[in-house]
This record gives sequence, C-alpha cells and structure tokens, in this order.
Amino acid sequence: MNLRSLLLTLATCLHFILPGTAAESGIESFEIQGHKAYLKAAPQAAKGKPWIWYAPNVKGDFIILRHRRYVDAFLHAGIAIASCDLGEVRGAPESTAKFGDFHTAMVARGYSPKPILLGQSRGGLMTLAWAVRNPEKVRAWVGIYPVCNLTSYPLRSSKAETLADYGMSEAELRKNLDEFNPVSRLEGLAKLRVPLFSVHGDKDVLVPFDENTGLLQNNYKALGGPCTVKVIPGGGHEISPAFFECEELIDFILQHAAAAVP
Repeated sequence: MNLRSLLLTLATCLHFILPGTAAESGIESFEIQGHKAYLKAAPQAAKGKPWIWYAPNVKGDFIILRHRRYVDAFLHAGIAIASCDLGEVRGAPESTAKFGDFHTAMVARGYSPKPILLGQSRGGLMTLAWAVRNPEKVRAWVGIYPVCNLTSYPLRSSKAETLADYGMSEAELRKNLDEFNPVSRLEGLAKLRVPLFSVHGDKDVLVPFDENTGLLQNNYKALGGPCTVKVIPGGGHEISPAFFECEELIDFILQHAAAAVP
C-alpha cells in the first residue's frame, strides 16, 4: 500500500469511529427496544413517504449526513433518511431481527413499507443481511464500498465483533457459512428483481472489490437479478467525491424512490 492509500484508509477508519452527529440540527431521535434510531425528515415528503435506511450508525454517528451532495438531493426530492444504532453488528440473525423492529417503527410513523437500503462499508453487511431475509420489504439496495461477504473484512479484519454478533466460534461460523453469508443468499431478492447498485474502488484494500461488490454482482446476475456497479479506477476505502458525490448513485435512488409511488 502506498502512502496516499494508507493515509486515506486511516482517515476513513477515523471517520467511522468519531462520535456523534445525533445532536445535529433537524435530526429526530427515538428509542426502539432500548436502541436509538435517528430520522432526518424531508421538508416536504414525497408521495408515499419514501425513505433511505442508512447503515452503519454506531454511537449516534449518522455518517451519511456529513455528505451534503447526497443529503440535499434526497431531502429535496422528499426522501427521508433514517438509521438505527445497534452497535458493531455483522448480520447475525438476532441483530438482523432487531433491525426489523426499526423497520416496523418507521412504517408505523407512516413511512413506506419498502425503503431503499444504503450501506456504507460494514453497513453494507448490516443492510444486505436484512434484505436477504426480508426481500419483500426492500425497494432497492445501494452500497458504498460495501461489505457483502463474511469471509472478507468481517472474518479478516473484524473477527472479534463478527464472532460476538453470531455467538459462534470461527469454526462454527465457517461451517455454516452458506446459511449466514448474505452474498450467498440472494435468491429471494433476485426472484422479486430487487435492483442493486454499488460504487466501489478497484484498489480497496480493506474491503476488496472482487470479494465483495464483484462477487455480489456475479452471484446476483447469475440468478437473473438486476445489479449495477460503478467501479472507481484506483479508488480505495476513502472519503472522496467519487464515493460521496456519485451522480449515478443519486440517480439510482431518485429513480427507485419515484418508482415506489403508484
């Protein structure tokens, strides 16, 4: 890894662990089964009250709201942005079920029963794990250099958090990998033709493209599912306009939010 890539990766990691944007103006927080949820409502909700379900959120750090190009585009279109803080979970059945409580709470607030899921880095695993278990409740899924594969970042660079979430030894989890790995459980989404989109750099060391977005795209297309990928040449795991001012990502979300309205 060259010096530039190292510095970008370190900056990204620090960006992920800096505490709290929960007090940012205009964010409503509420509690669900002992966990905090956060909602940035659109000034004027579009018909059907579409919303983006963003992950990760750890200690109230609603990362996506730092990126004004996305926030302005979505809120202006009447799309709310919401998130739920379950901590450092990795897609285990129990934590995924708790995310279901968040979905239920948002629907009870009048929001669409079929949100667009947006997972950034490890948030990709959180959202994709929920999506494969609840395909009928997903309008579309979007990733920003997303973790899609348990054998990649989770068991290589985040093993303690992953095994704690699943309550298993590494040997047990690997033995039952096909049961738990979302990138291997895409049949339900493909059957409903839920559209997927991911933007990912081809030089990402922390979350390698081939093991995550590339594998997701190959597996999903083999099942007949629609998957669009934007590859950033030379892109790493970084905070840069290529990933956080991506016009294709904005267009994809606006298109599918509008498609949700009868």
